[in-house]
Amino acid sequence: MTFIYYPKCTTCMKAKKWLDDHHIDYIERHIKEENPSAIELQTWHRQSGVPLKKFFNTSGLLYKSLQLKDKLPSMTDDEMYSILASDGMLVKRPLIITQNKILIGFKEKEWEESLL
Repeated sequence: MTFIYYPKCTTCMKAKKWLDDHHIDYIERHIKEENPSAIELQTWHRQSGVPLKKFFNTSGLLYKSLQLKDKLPSMTDDEMYSILASDGMLVKRPLIITQNKILIGFKEKEWEESLL
């Protein structure tokens, strides 16, 4: 299992503590230092079954400065993968990646049901 996070993100820190408290093994991946590629994002999106927009960090400063709220509706999936891959700060975090599950963001109930 891979835990993709940003160390300065308080939600990511809560998620990391939750994983540690439940003795769940994971490999850490710093989202800014090792940005997800467009191919990874495409694979995760297909595996997750959620709309691609859910992969965007809509509360982030970069998302807002690029005015993506207005641009996303007219973008193709390939354009969205490309822009997500351009900067890890655009990707909603934390992410849990397993062979058969993708969890986006930290929702404790969802994590309990999926990981315990």
